[in-house]
Amino acid sequence: MKGQFSWINFLALTLAGAINAVGITLFLAAVNLYDSGLSGLSMFLGRLLPGLPMSVFLILLNVPFLLLGMKKQGVPFTVYSIYAVAVYSLTAFLIGLILPDSADSPVVGSDLFLCAVFGGVLSGIGSGLTIRFGGSLDGIEVCGVIFARPLGITVGNFVMVFNVVLYVLVGAVFGSWQLPLYSIVAYFVNSKALDFIVDGIDKTRAAMIVTSEPEKLGKELSEAFGRGITVWQGEGFYSKSNKSILYCVINRFQMAKLKNIVKHNDPLAFVTISEVSDVLGTSLKYGAKIKKKEEREQAASSKPLQCAEEGEKKEGEYGKDHVDAPASEG
Repeated sequence: MKGQFSWINFLALTLAGAINAVGITLFLAAVNLYDSGLSGLSMFLGRLLPGLPMSVFLILLNVPFLLLGMKKQGVPFTVYSIYAVAVYSLTAFLIGLILPDSADSPVVGSDLFLCAVFGGVLSGIGSGLTIRFGGSLDGIEVCGVIFARPLGITVGNFVMVFNVVLYVLVGAVFGSWQLPLYSIVAYFVNSKALDFIVDGIDKTRAAMIVTSEPEKLGKELSEAFGRGITVWQGEGFYSKSNKSILYCVINRFQMAKLKNIVKHNDPLAFVTISEVSDVLGTSLKYGAKIKKKEEREQAASSKPLQCAEEGEKKEGEYGKDHVDAPASEG
């Protein structure tokens, strides 16, 4: 169990929880805007029941659902998530103690749009970092995993419906729709920032190419991008002709070059390109470097043995010459 956890992850989750707390307290909660998911519900309950701070509701709402989802999500995910939520709650509580009571943001004042944008960005960065390092700052998706199937909807639709209901409830209870609408802006910015942190600016693409020229096309693609190409054998359903399916992973800047190579080598090829959320493994060039390094290490380790064998051989030859040499006449 101990080997499943990393101190680097805990360090990153500490930073993520703190960033999320800064975005929520200094920008969103300061002007009564709302985050999404259970975090937004905690803000709503904290405003509805001023005797209890938002941090208390963050713990009370998130931790039980994270524990319930342990069987599906695993122990490391649950521990990382609870730790990140605890850091988020504690930091938000401490910032609330330091900040003076005010209806404005201490950074951008009463500008709701700027609060929505910067609050959403910081919240998205915090949530994205948490996901990248194995946890979650909001148990709403775990709620979705638990309740979506019995309701006959997907997890994504469950989260969306939850947020819509939350914002409608906020508008109905407080009799104003301005804050819920700006909260939707914050939610949109949050989701974009989260995607940027999790997926990066350059999303990877996977290309599947059905071709009758696998050798020529595969060789040129491999040389052009320095990546390995996987080949599957297939058969046309109607034509019954043999086809090869090439699979390779590229970035978005290489898409145009890939299309040109395919058109040049096999104009009749069928190509599909889709986004890839993550990539594990090595490219062709990097794999070659590893192979060369291993060969050098193997050669270095076998060199002393080789030298020892050569020394024994020379010693044996010397001994033989010395024995066979005629004795000198005194």
